[in-house]
Amino acid sequence: MKLERAELRVVTLPLKFRFETSMGVETEKVFPLLRLRSNGLEGVAEGVMDDRLPVFREETVQSAMTFLEEFLPRMIGLEFPNPEAVARYLEPYRGNHMAKAVIEMAFWDLWARHLGQPLHRLLGGVRDAIPVGVSIGIQKDIAATLELVADHVAQGYKRVKLKIKPGWDIQHVTAVRSAFVNINLTVDANSAYSLADARVFQALDTLQLDYIEQPLAWNDLHDHAKLQAMMNTPLCLDESISSAQDARKALESKACRVINIKVGRVGGHLEARRVHDVAAAFGAPVWCGGMLESGIGRAHNIHLSSLANFSKPGDTSSASRYFDTDIINEPLEVTDGLMPIPAGAGIGVSLNEVVLETVTLQKQEFGA
Repeated sequence: MKLERAELRVVTLPLKFRFETSMGVETEKVFPLLRLRSNGLEGVAEGVMDDRLPVFREETVQSAMTFLEEFLPRMIGLEFPNPEAVARYLEPYRGNHMAKAVIEMAFWDLWARHLGQPLHRLLGGVRDAIPVGVSIGIQKDIAATLELVADHVAQGYKRVKLKIKPGWDIQHVTAVRSAFVNINLTVDANSAYSLADARVFQALDTLQLDYIEQPLAWNDLHDHAKLQAMMNTPLCLDESISSAQDARKALESKACRVINIKVGRVGGHLEARRVHDVAAAFGAPVWCGGMLESGIGRAHNIHLSSLANFSKPGDTSSASRYFDTDIINEPLEVTDGLMPIPAGAGIGVSLNEVVLETVTLQKQEFGA
């Protein structure tokens, strides 16, 4: 396929609630949105990097825009027969996984629409609907946390994940476990602790958690391996895994037993599928994490989650949970804890042009 044109925007969507983690508080989602066009078709993807400061990983919206503004003009007019060719084009340039993912994922959508196939079929998916969990940010007190958990359990979500940080951990998680003895419960620290906090994790180890996510530094497999050896509860790595090689090293060194795959974090669907396959070879389950995506990123995540080794509920909860108005026309809603895979070619959703114009901060076009 010859890339004829590209449209690059920065979009902002206000969240319905403040979302607090150990990394800070978010009240809006700001992200790059890319549309690639060829032969009357378009493919769409969004970025998942932080807005201004690199808190989750190294990239920001500003750094991604610099990368995309440099590369998109070079790609216009070139022929790419498949997503692998796009990945090879981007491979020589180091890092920038999230910026590269925007291009690669948009091309996957474009290519799937060109073939008239849903994305999940081209990726090798095996499900028509996926089990979904919910992520609950840090609340003002235990009572507010319990109320939110009760609400989402009643909605049928298959897993509840609590964000934790030093000072907001043992007491709060214990209260939830005591009130909800049988739910699938996990916690996510977003790298907020060190091995000096081993007592916290020894206490959490008694609460029948499905896993503890990213307790230690984002770039430290060594200490994660030490911590995992002390515990019965599996550790799950998120920020630490940016490639299939990272997944292999983490599993070989026994730094974790579960992996959270975020397609944007690892550079796109091809690498996400490789991480999935490496984990499967080790017998380690995976699940799809979320980054407060709009319906575009959420649809990409849903299609990816249809692969066989995504055996734990992911963060692909209803879009209406986060936004009063999304930028897509089709609703992405959970029923009884299951999210159906959008039907139709590509990612199966379309942009609401009217809404998109109202939430666009800047816009650039490349090509004729």
